[in-house]
Order: sequence, then structure tokens, then C-alpha cells
Amino acid sequence: MREYKAVPLGYALADVAALGTARPSLREFPTPLVTLSESAVAHNLATMAEWCRSAGVSLAPHGKTTMSRELWQRQLDAGAWGITVATPWQASVALGWGIPRVLLANALVQPAAVRAFAPHTSRLTVWADSVRAVEIMSDALTDAAATAAEPLAVLVELGAPGGRTGARTVQEALAVGRAVADSPVLRLAGVAGYEGALAHDGSAESLATVRTYLETLAALHDAFEEAGLYPEGAPVVLTAGGSAYFDVVADVLAPRRDLAGSRGRIVDVLLRSGAYVTHDDGFYSVITPLSRVGGGPFRSAIHGWATVVSRPEPGLALVDAGKRDFPYDEGLPVPQAVRPSGADRDLPLDGAVVTALNDQHAFVRLPAHATVEVGDVIRFGLSHPCTTFDKWRALAVVDDALGDDPRVVGLLETAFG
Repeated sequence: MREYKAVPLGYALADVAALGTARPSLREFPTPLVTLSESAVAHNLATMAEWCRSAGVSLAPHGKTTMSRELWQRQLDAGAWGITVATPWQASVALGWGIPRVLLANALVQPAAVRAFAPHTSRLTVWADSVRAVEIMSDALTDAAATAAEPLAVLVELGAPGGRTGARTVQEALAVGRAVADSPVLRLAGVAGYEGALAHDGSAESLATVRTYLETLAALHDAFEEAGLYPEGAPVVLTAGGSAYFDVVADVLAPRRDLAGSRGRIVDVLLRSGAYVTHDDGFYSVITPLSRVGGGPFRSAIHGWATVVSRPEPGLALVDAGKRDFPYDEGLPVPQAVRPSGADRDLPLDGAVVTALNDQHAFVRLPAHATVEVGDVIRFGLSHPCTTFDKWRALAVVDDALGDDPRVVGLLETAFG
């Protein structure tokens, strides 16, 4: 298992397979290391599932966060509608893993990819925000008509000025919808959007911006219905909702949900939140909707561990983890505790701060009262699950990272190309 940096040196496949019964101490594992806390993951899965039930929405969690077959399956087992992905490659992974419904939250404008997905159109839904995107899909699927399972479901993406992708006005989006409806190999299946690019905090102004955008998204759905662009009797989807504003999404869009079709058409509302499954100790811990509306909270399931390799000057410790190991795009790792060499429990490390990361080192500034020696192990809180997982082909799963003498109970593999 030398290709996995998350397992002890000399471990063989049999040792990894036995982790669940052997339950070795985390102290036996090398650093740098990122762990996944099983108790926190289980809590977060149950918390989000219950929140969605109470809010009257469905969930298609964004799989790019973890790219983990095991976690995707657990999300489906907890009631998820399907799995969201961001790229054709990710979609191919999801389809290959047998995910029953895959939502590609992006425009599919690579003809070779369109043709490759033709046999899987019964399980795949994609986005479009331009007539040109519709033309590319239509042409490619027409070429592959003999292998297409059924018309490809397309959601028209609405954006906003200053946002990311998406048609900038309802009128532009209507033109895209008409192009989809006119294509014999495509099916207009609803509307989509992403509000997270329009705001970055929980202020009243940001929440109002998000709400206004979502109301426009709902108006686009109404416009499609009024124009008769949806196929007669076909179900449709309204989807928005990252991990920062899913409460506002539910508040605005949930009233449109009608799973029984009692108002004439089956309509589902899908959130696409992905970070909730592990949460974090940084960006999402601050902006999570559950801090605004209750119903939780989520628990951070990801932690970094690094060994002090140098104390070159007073107040400074260098540890053996850097940019190749820990995320840094949404804030630097935060020292939480230190485990003295040979000890079986962590001690608080209040006041310590990471000031810089190199490829394989972190600079940790220590308060005057801190007792930290070479060979000690520091536990870090991390910010941003997406850029944590993509640095690790496998993560050590512990029973509880915050407990005394955490025990490793498994290894979670990821698929990052």
C-alpha cells in the first residue's frame, strides 16, 4: 500500500482490510495525515436528511466534494435523489459506479462526451445556458441516435450579472428553453441555478440578493410552463442550493414542489449541497445555514495531523504538512490541539496560528505559554472539504477525531483524476 500516504509504512492489503476489527490507534499512522471522523459523518448525514424532509425539498448532493463511492452510496441510502457532478469525467465515474440519477451541473458541450453518454440518457440530466450549447448537444445526439436511450433531459441555467455561468436574463433563458423544446433528441426538464456565486456571507444584504435571484429562477419556471415548453405530463426539476444558502433556496422554491402532481405537473425541488457531509472548521462553519435557522448543527469530520519536525527559533514550530496535504484556498489550517510524543490524548493549543504553508511544511506560530516539542503531533481544523479530499487518494477513518486515543476503523478511498 505504498501508493497511499494515509497508511502506516509496511501495511499490506490484508492490514487495510482488517482495520475495522483491529482498530489500531491513530498514533500508529504517519503524518502528514487527514482523517475522516465516522461519528461526525453519521451525524451530518442524518441531520441533512432530516432538515430536507422538514423543509420539503429533495437533495442531490454534489459528489465533487468527496469523489467517494462509499460516501455517495451513504448519501443515497439517506434518501438523496441522486448525485450531482461538475464535469463529464465525474459524470462518467458516477455512471460507472451505478448511480441511478446523475445531475451534471454544467453545460455538456464536448461532442465526443455527448456521444459517449448517449446510451445513458435515461440516468443523466445536464444544463444549458445558451442556444449554442443546445445545438452542440442536438447535433451530437442526432449522430448517436441509434444508441440514445431516450431524449436527454436538459435544465436551463439562469445566472445573474456578476455571477458565474447561466443566461443573464429570463428572456435569454426562454430562448434556450425554446431551443431545447424544439430538439427531437432533448427534453426540457426544468430550471437550474447557483446562488453561491452571488454572495459570500450571511449578511442581510447577501441573503436578500440570494432571495431575489431565486425568485427570478422560479419565475423562469413559470414562464416555461406558461409558454407550453415543457413536454405534456412530464415531471420537471427546480434546482439550486450549494452549502451556504440552502435555507433560502428551500424557503423560496419549496412551495413549487408537487411530487403528486396535484397542480397538474410533478415538480421536484433539488438542493445540491455537498460540503455538509464532512462540514469543516473554517468557511462552512461560519456560513452554514444551520447557524441561522437551527436544525443541527453539523460537525466537522475532517482534521489534519502533522508532526513537529523543527523548533528553529522561539515561538515557531515547523510541521511536516503543507500545500500538498492541507487545503488553503478558503483559509489556512487552524491548530487545535497537540499530542505530546508518546501520549494518548491531545492537549488544547489555544493561541497557535499557521502563518504560511510551503509544499510540505507549515509554519506554526506558538503563544509563549505553549509547550511544543519536536516529535509532538498537532491536530488542525481545516477549511473547505472540496480541496481537502482532492489531495488524498485515501483518508484514514477514525471513530472520533476529538476523543481520547482515536482509533482507525477503515480507509476511505477517493477517485480524483
